[in-house]
Amino acid sequence: MIALTAGDWRATLAPEQGGAVLSLDWRGRPVFRSTPEGATDILETACFPLVPYANRIADGRFVFEGREVRLQTLERFAPHALHGDGWLLPWTVESQTTNRVEMTLEWFPKADADAQGWPWPWRASQTVELSDQGLTITLSVTNFGDAVMPAGLGLHPYFHRHADSRLTLSAEGVWITDVREIPERLAPPTEIADWSNSLTLADAPFVDHAYVGWTGEAVMDGGGQRIIMTADAPARWTQVYAPKGADFFCVEPVTHCPDAFNGPSSWGNSANGLIALQPGEKLTLHMTVSASAHA
Repeated sequence: MIALTAGDWRATLAPEQGGAVLSLDWRGRPVFRSTPEGATDILETACFPLVPYANRIADGRFVFEGREVRLQTLERFAPHALHGDGWLLPWTVESQTTNRVEMTLEWFPKADADAQGWPWPWRASQTVELSDQGLTITLSVTNFGDAVMPAGLGLHPYFHRHADSRLTLSAEGVWITDVREIPERLAPPTEIADWSNSLTLADAPFVDHAYVGWTGEAVMDGGGQRIIMTADAPARWTQVYAPKGADFFCVEPVTHCPDAFNGPSSWGNSANGLIALQPGEKLTLHMTVSASAHA
């Protein structure tokens, strides 16, 4: 475990556990939900990277430029593939200071052309840094191969939930999912949960949906503090995951909608966020988290 400090901020990381953040605290209080001691399940951590894609790929299959791809799936999420490979593998620490860690991960496909798994080589970099202003995570993926590669990125923070927690987030629409949790149509946010005027989580329905065209800022009030998360332009989507009765909620900045790889051709890149990286090209996502006292 690696501990970072800066001003009123404290964080712990586990590069060997999917490059995950284990905790994030401000003035001794949790901003991210803390990972239980001894936990080995990545889904119990505080935040982890999504690379080279985010969220679900239906049935773990898609076709890109005539190439059929079959991905490995986890039994707990079958039949869909979920969140890429970065969260399931150990990352290598490249540099470390008291307030900053840079780690990397390289992926090389199996030599067997018929093997399941991501068939393009890539290199990911994740920098986690604390300052007096808060947390910054920079995540990138570079196409290491000699062919065009589809790609996406995301971050999966679990915010600590207070009894009075509420979320403010403005977006143009939300993807409605089918019974298999795959997007099937775009609707106004009011059809699921409209966070634009601040909605108390206790009053919200169960939410696990991708919001499109958001402003890049989410404001979370509760427990006497205000947390602001921002993400830069590539993350035009955010996946809100707010289970009823949980001690956390997630606001995940992502660069594409779920199952962007299998969306109807009419969606186009502008609608689903799928990025085609040329050989040597890089995609980068920045997320910041700040805090202030709030009545």
